[in-house]
Amino acid sequence: MPGTAFLAQNSKGGIAVSGKREDYISWDEYFMGVAILSGMRSKDPNTQVGCCIVSQENRILSMGYNGFPAGCSDDVFPWEREASKALDSKYLYTTHSELNAILNYKGGSLVGAKLYVSLFPCNECAKAIIQAGIKEVIYDCDKYADTASVLASKRMMDAAGVAYHQYKRSGREIRFEL
Repeated sequence: MPGTAFLAQNSKGGIAVSGKREDYISWDEYFMGVAILSGMRSKDPNTQVGCCIVSQENRILSMGYNGFPAGCSDDVFPWEREASKALDSKYLYTTHSELNAILNYKGGSLVGAKLYVSLFPCNECAKAIIQAGIKEVIYDCDKYADTASVLASKRMMDAAGVAYHQYKRSGREIRFEL
């Protein structure tokens, strides 16, 4: 029967397990899924970005999403993209998912870690990624690829030896009820 594990005695007298499940999700699917799910915590009405930082041993170290810093109420600060006054736009107040994930990590060094993110990092986040010692960025979407911010980000990551590549969607659909 598919998906059922069978116990059998091997030639050395030990117990062997065969028939393991074959349809489990890959590490990339898992971590990008966590990043996308984290982005769903964002209260930004236009853009929800999530991030998941992973050790070289495939352990989740930290997560983050875009939003206001702790203590800055999302009911008081503006969510508008464009405003007549700069102080009425979200851009001066929001923290991006990558920076939140880096700042949320309390375990020490992130040197050598991988970062999964739903949107390619801006130049400010690239600086933090490089300074933290993160060595690989896996991103889902690069819709701002032609902007100065992303071009600068790629230029800095190239110079610093931070690898980056787009996540290859498997087409797998996962549904669950919360």
